[in-house]
Amino acid sequence: MFNLLWGALFVLVGFAFFLLCYRLFGKKGLYAWIGVATVIANIQVAKTIDLFGITMTLGNTMYVSLYMTSDLLNEKFGRAEARKAVWFGFFTLIMTTIIMQMALVFKPGTEDFAQDSLQVIFGLMPRLALASLTAYFVSQLLDVRLYAWIRRFYPKRSQLWIRNNGSTMISSFVDTLIFCSIAFLGEGYSMGTWLEILFTTYIIKFVLTAVGTPFMYIARNFHHEEDGAELPVQS
Repeated sequence: MFNLLWGALFVLVGFAFFLLCYRLFGKKGLYAWIGVATVIANIQVAKTIDLFGITMTLGNTMYVSLYMTSDLLNEKFGRAEARKAVWFGFFTLIMTTIIMQMALVFKPGTEDFAQDSLQVIFGLMPRLALASLTAYFVSQLLDVRLYAWIRRFYPKRSQLWIRNNGSTMISSFVDTLIFCSIAFLGEGYSMGTWLEILFTTYIIKFVLTAVGTPFMYIARNFHHEEDGAELPVQS
């Protein structure tokens, strides 16, 4: 019960900071969020928790917020801005991975206490790093394309939930499928266990996407000077 209640607060705080980042810093804040959330999500995923009798990883809230960010950029500034943000997040993830791998190579001092902990967090196997990078790149670019495509059929302001949920729920499944396939297939897991990991991870992302929808509506109504480029939508 504690993890459930704390998890609900954890999600609300994460999405609230997403709103605050955009409210205070505008489009630049969304780019900053992409960079920060990409790194945080890949750190949090190292921790597992028990919820409803299922073992799951953290990081899903931050990861869903990445889709929210690219969708919001797509909504207000167009597909090109959203695609640029995805490339920025991909660059941030590669940069962090390379720099931290190099940092781990240094021989720690005699008084050092952080090497072992950093090794656990950042010393990921190449297979997991490849899974994360590939899943992020493919699914985020797919989300940008899907959002623009769905917008052609559901362009009204009131239909934001269709654009947001439709693109994210499809692309997050692709993300989960790619990650689980690269990371876990052929690693000794039975097909039943692999399917359980795949679908429980996706269900969490599915629920978080729905929870994040009201935050998207709030963020869409924020206005900044650079919003002059906001794309028109039907009422």
